[in-house]
Amino acid sequence: MTLTDAKINTVYKISEVKGTALKRRLLDMGFTPDSRIKAMGLAPLGGTVLVNIRGILIALRKNATDSILVEEIK
Repeated sequence: MTLTDAKINTVYKISEVKGTALKRRLLDMGFTPDSRIKAMGLAPLGGTVLVNIRGILIALRKNATDSILVEEIK
């Protein structure tokens, strides 16, 4: 599943960052495999997702969240 499809207030583990033009930037920002990430909120029209990774809140556009594959931590 991609981060775009994540449920709010649920913790996930990043499994992969797909090879896109944004990949290097996302990896540099800490979106690395096996990192824990929590979806905190959605913009009203679904354009951005607010996430918490490593204690930092970051808003990502849909094109970035589509390239981050996650697995729910149970």
